[in-house]
Amino acid sequence: MRTRIKICGLTRVEDVQAVVAAGADAIGFVFYPKSPRYVTPAQAAELIRAVPPFISCTGLFVNATPDEVAATCKVAPISLIQLHGDETVEQSAAIAAAAGRQFMRVFRVKSDTQPSDLLEYEQLCRAASPLFTSLLLDTYVDAYGGAGKGFDWSLIPKDLAPRVVLSGGLSVHNATDAVVRVRPYAVDISSGVEASKGIKDARKIADFVAAVRAGDAMKESEAHHDEHPTKAAVPR
Repeated sequence: MRTRIKICGLTRVEDVQAVVAAGADAIGFVFYPKSPRYVTPAQAAELIRAVPPFISCTGLFVNATPDEVAATCKVAPISLIQLHGDETVEQSAAIAAAAGRQFMRVFRVKSDTQPSDLLEYEQLCRAASPLFTSLLLDTYVDAYGGAGKGFDWSLIPKDLAPRVVLSGGLSVHNATDAVVRVRPYAVDISSGVEASKGIKDARKIADFVAAVRAGDAMKESEAHHDEHPTKAAVPR
């Protein structure tokens, strides 16, 4: 299965165009005022005008109220909500219901996180709302909205991996390995493809997408080999 790619934290039309040209599947806008990648709903709406069909637009929120998220969605036509704060599972469900959007819930992985914690949290989210789509796995830091730091991928259960969005510390240099080792449904990157905070680098975006696709090709090659193993030579 092809790994989906989301580029987050866009603030300029030229960066949106670069993401589209590179072949990414989704674009993320940050609605957290304390982030250097913050855009207002009106700014996001203008950027979304540059997005062609079949590329989804996501809004990242941190501890926003249901009314605030709903108001943002009325101005900026995002299709998916990404919740990165201290929202409880119940609060996350209420926010999604108020906005009328599906949502992803971030799980910030700590050093003492266990694989069972991830499975249990996903089950809670699914039970809480039919609008829940996926966990986004990021690294725990004393900040919100992602910090570009990695975590131990071996903590992700193999049966959960095909349903999660992998984030945290991804780059051109480790994207292929991440896809081959974790086999997530999607990957999400922001700081790893930037020239500076909030300013994307078109070359890094293109290289990141190519690195993910290289991982997909390696997965396909491995699957083909497993289906058609080389027959051992029979001695005469």
